[in-house]
Amino acid sequence: MRVLLTLLMTTAAACGQVGISEYLQPLGLKMEVAAYKGRKATKFTELQSGQVDGHLCLLKGETLRDGAIDLWLAGEPAPGAGAGARGFVGVAFRVKGTGEKYEAFYLRPTNGRAQDQVRRNHSAQYISHPGYHWERLRRQFPEKYESYVDLQPGEWTQVRVVVKGKSAQLFVHGAAQPALIVNDLFMGEESGGVALWVGPGTVAHFADFKVTKQ
Repeated sequence: MRVLLTLLMTTAAACGQVGISEYLQPLGLKMEVAAYKGRKATKFTELQSGQVDGHLCLLKGETLRDGAIDLWLAGEPAPGAGAGARGFVGVAFRVKGTGEKYEAFYLRPTNGRAQDQVRRNHSAQYISHPGYHWERLRRQFPEKYESYVDLQPGEWTQVRVVVKGKSAQLFVHGAAQPALIVNDLFMGEESGGVALWVGPGTVAHFADFKVTKQ
C-alpha cells in the first residue's frame, strides 16, 4: 500500500495563492487562502453559476483507482443564493480529463437538521457525471444513492471516501460505519483523477487532504 499525503490545505495554504496553484486546478471556481474556524483552509466560490453537477478543483497529477480519500470540509449557501441552495460540498474521484466524467459523493449541510424528514434523508448523495445526476438517480432509484447524516452548514465535517473496484463508501464524522454505500459505481473499475467538488450557490472550505492508494 502506498500513502501519499497531499498537503494542499496546510503547507500550501501557508505559502499563499501561488503555493496553492501549484497543486490545485480550479474549474469555474474562485480559489483563495483562508483561515476558517481554527484551520488553514482553501476557500472556493463560484465564478459562474448554472452547473447542474457542480464545479471541480482538480488535484494536479493525482490519480486513484482503489484506496481512500480523507479530508475536512465545510459548505454553506452563498450570500444571495436561491432557496434551493444547500451548501453542496464533496469530493470527486476517478475523474477523466478536466471533469468530463467522474464519480462523486457530496453533502447537503442544510438538510442535516431540517425539520422535514424527507430533506434529512437527502443529506448525503452519490452521483456519476455526466449521465447520472441526482435528479435522475432519485427518480429512477429512489433512496438507493442518498442517505441521512447529521450535518450543520458552515461547520467542519470529517469525511472519508473508500473506493475499491466497483464499490465506494462514504464515512462522515469519523464513524466506523459508512453513511452511504454504493456497490455498483456507474463508471465501473476505472482509474482517474481526484478533485474537490463544490455545488451551485455554495461557499466551500477544504482542509487536511490525504489520499491513500491501495
